[in-house]
Amino acid sequence: MKRAIYPGTFDPVTNGHIHIAERACKLFDEVIIAISAVSYKNTFFSVSERVELMQESVKHLKNAKVESFSILSVEYAEQRQAQALIRGLRAITDFEYEMQLAAMNKRLNSNLETLFLMTSGEYSFLSSSVIKQVSMLGGSVKNLVPDVVEEMLKKKYKA
Repeated sequence: MKRAIYPGTFDPVTNGHIHIAERACKLFDEVIIAISAVSYKNTFFSVSERVELMQESVKHLKNAKVESFSILSVEYAEQRQAQALIRGLRAITDFEYEMQLAAMNKRLNSNLETLFLMTSGEYSFLSSSVIKQVSMLGGSVKNLVPDVVEEMLKKKYKA
């Protein structure tokens, strides 16, 4: 079985993330969308909320699973017997950071490949940070995030 790990904080998940997951599911028998519980970023949603939002957002993908993890992604991939890490790229600005990360991951585990998937042009400007900023100020993120995420953002920012 060919298995890939699609790691990230997904805080929150966007339609760009879903687009990458859908494409990865066409390439692998199983894709584990791995929600990082440990992050250098200050997360808005809890790990359990992010897992729940992602599960709801990818329920149409029969070969996708959602899990959380709190170790290095290469260690997690090794534990889950994955052959590849999936990384999404939006623009050239993502590439430098992602290249450094892929090089370090290769050094940590030479058997694990990193696959870069470019997101669709319609999502190339999307980031979780931008989504949170727009939502916080009452702007619409409809069609930029799954419906369940849009509702949760509205709910949390009202509170």
